[in-house]
Amino acid sequence: MRIEPQDQAVLDHVAAQGDAIVARTIDWANINSGSRNAAGLARMLDVLEVQARRLPDAAVERLATQGSTTVADNGAVIPESYADALKISTRPEAPIQVVLTGHYDTVFPADSAFQTVVTRADGALNGPGVADMKGGISVMLAALEAFETHPDKARVGWTVLLSPDEEIGSPASAPLLAELGARGHVGLTYEPALSDGTLAGERKGSGNFHLIVTGKAAHAGRAFHEGANAVAGAAMIAARLHGLNGQREGVTVNVAKIAGGGPLNVVADNAVVRFNVRVPDAQASAWIDETVRAIAAEPPFPGLTLDLHGGMTRAPKPMDASQTALFHAVRDAGELLGQTIAWKPSGGVCEGNNLHAAGLPNVDTLGVVGGEIHSDQEFAWPASFVERAQLSALILCKIASGEIDALKLKQLRLETM
Repeated sequence: MRIEPQDQAVLDHVAAQGDAIVARTIDWANINSGSRNAAGLARMLDVLEVQARRLPDAAVERLATQGSTTVADNGAVIPESYADALKISTRPEAPIQVVLTGHYDTVFPADSAFQTVVTRADGALNGPGVADMKGGISVMLAALEAFETHPDKARVGWTVLLSPDEEIGSPASAPLLAELGARGHVGLTYEPALSDGTLAGERKGSGNFHLIVTGKAAHAGRAFHEGANAVAGAAMIAARLHGLNGQREGVTVNVAKIAGGGPLNVVADNAVVRFNVRVPDAQASAWIDETVRAIAAEPPFPGLTLDLHGGMTRAPKPMDASQTALFHAVRDAGELLGQTIAWKPSGGVCEGNNLHAAGLPNVDTLGVVGGEIHSDQEFAWPASFVERAQLSALILCKIASGEIDALKLKQLRLETM
């Protein structure tokens, strides 16, 4: 591959937007859009829709997301609804279809003390979502706007999905991701790269579980033995779950929270055990799911009932033949730009897992370079915004020219399913 004059024009278009790419990221990061902040998500969605409508010839629509249930700390199962996703698309009839995804929610709730963006002494931006992933969305849209000036654009159709719930496991947007993944040829997702620009290669799979433990209340002094202590049972189950660590390579079980109980003189009749699992491959996923369900079917002592909710939410994303070929193509594109592209395994999960499971080869860390995400130290390097937008724009140019063979990548992925 080499940078052709028409490619250079696209790259120059990105460079000319540099200040705007950063500035709108700051504006967006100053809008709190925590995953449970309905008002903030609505405001962010409005802003993104206005931005999306500036893309030439793009269809913009809001898509309803599916509902789900959550388990309260008292064991009640509560229905939940979610904000809409935003879909932006053009040329659905083109022979090659690229799927680009991102999320506009963050991990910071409405009452978080971390609300605004500042510039650190070293020049990095520090703010909620500057890296994860409002900066990534800004980079994505800049790359698409520039690509729309390329003379070969007609060969490529693209669809963007911006979801409201990635940070809580994509319970509402998962069906939309699966649908897009099944019919696309290549996926580009805009989670931040690591602080040195390294991409995430293979990813573990993940599952979230909530086990409701119901016992029997009784007076802790007069009638202790008439009760069945749900908190004690939850603690015993938590120990069983923790004991699964080390039993199978690469599998981890994190008992995150035990809730329940009440006054000290009452035998607790309710508790909830919340835990997350990570797995390296499909076989490990099946093993942990079966093992967890076996534990949840066996109360540790009489008088308790157990009710398991949740399950495996994201499948593992291995470096199969399609992923390897795609990453090598991205590396080659990066070399043309003077960018060193490397990748390594990650225990984290994202929408890239969903897309891969649906049959879509994808790179899922094409966002800005930064770090300390999910903390009040989250940062992004402003210089990386143009660099990463140019990388995505060049990838799109090379898909359009056929130098990155999207159809072959898709075929390779289907052969491993």
